[in-house]
Amino acid sequence: MTSDARTGLLDPATGRHLDRLLAALQRDSRLPSVAAGIVRDGGIVWAKALGTLDGRATGEPADLDTQYRMGSITKTFVAVAVLRLRDAGRLDLEDRLEAHVPGSRLGGATVAQLLSHAGGVQAETNGPWWERTPGGPWAELADSPVVQRFRPGRRFHYSNVGYAALGELLARAHGESWFDVVRRELLEPLEMRRTTTRPEGRAAPGWAVHPFADVLLPEPEHDAGAMAPAGQLWTTVEDLAKWAVFAAGDTGDVLDPDTLSEMAEPHVVGDNPGQPWTVAHGLGWQVWNVEGRRAIGHGGSMPGFLAGLRVDVKSGDGLVSFTNSTGGPFGPQVGVLLTEFREREPKQPEPWHAAGDVGVLDLVGLWHWGPTVTMATGVGEHLVLGEPGQGRGSRFERVAPDEWRGLDGYHLGEPLRVIRRPDGTVSHLDLQSFRLTRTPYDPEADVPGGVADAGWA
Repeated sequence: MTSDARTGLLDPATGRHLDRLLAALQRDSRLPSVAAGIVRDGGIVWAKALGTLDGRATGEPADLDTQYRMGSITKTFVAVAVLRLRDAGRLDLEDRLEAHVPGSRLGGATVAQLLSHAGGVQAETNGPWWERTPGGPWAELADSPVVQRFRPGRRFHYSNVGYAALGELLARAHGESWFDVVRRELLEPLEMRRTTTRPEGRAAPGWAVHPFADVLLPEPEHDAGAMAPAGQLWTTVEDLAKWAVFAAGDTGDVLDPDTLSEMAEPHVVGDNPGQPWTVAHGLGWQVWNVEGRRAIGHGGSMPGFLAGLRVDVKSGDGLVSFTNSTGGPFGPQVGVLLTEFREREPKQPEPWHAAGDVGVLDLVGLWHWGPTVTMATGVGEHLVLGEPGQGRGSRFERVAPDEWRGLDGYHLGEPLRVIRRPDGTVSHLDLQSFRLTRTPYDPEADVPGGVADAGWA
């Protein structure tokens, strides 16, 4: 049984292909139900739900308004709410937790370290399996012997307990529960009306599928208490698709786009010795780096559920996905949907327009850093030195007459000054004290260290 909905332009053949891929995943991985959606240019372009809520052939079919637990994708909402506090000047990311939530053993970790799982905080609680048992208040969790396993800032160590602490920080800063903050500041402005802390209305039950037989076992569902900020939210394909649009950069009035970019930078690498790194953590967001292609989002799992959110940084295309099964192949397999979509429906290139800055004409062309040749070009409103992403290639934005600032690469945030002769012509460029001259080591360009009188020989 299926339920699907599509908006926007999509080749019907692509839709049928994605339908088949999802159906094969549901069958081959023995998942009671699955639901997924792809977003592009601000909305859903393909979505589908398959299977039944109880896994039986005669059961109630899943649809796109069925709630599933999103698990740790919850952390991205908590993180955005924390960064809103920072942007409002109410905290600093280098503040220690103790400054906002005093009295716990975790107070030495900074807010930034907790957001990026670099605080060294233990991964789970000391009590019974918190995902399958009711949770208590923050005071109870803080009074338990939770500890920091590693020196704060030393390494990546995923911590659900750390996000419980961030949820408590939100509650104390606003004088209301962490979810009331998330609902008021994020869900309501984004019209995510089907995202809740407990199942409401049409919701999938969670199941464990026996590894050696086609039988199911119900998984428990409860209020996780202080641990809820680590993974308790429920949502639908249509609601989480709105969050994917947000992650793609359409932040509206909820968050400054520059803040989202800051959150999506890789802050701490998830290092697996002997393996090249492919995933890092930013401030609440996972960051994937697969063959040079970046994506942000988060995975989620709770007893009875698996979920995923991934947005391609360059294209803005995104995938949301759910199943109501505790385990089994899901994440990499469902990710094929986005790969196949991009290959079959490549984005239309943006048309070129003559929108450049005439004021850069005396800066473009060949420059020399010592004997190294660098090409300067004007691309739109930016001055570009070299090839961004290669060596020290960087883009620069104008901040004042003859003053520029690096936007990426080695020169990110660094100053570039245009030095002119008395007659107004350009003598050289001063880039972080390096001299770029029109000829190699131009003796008239005030090269630091001077130029040998004998010149080139």
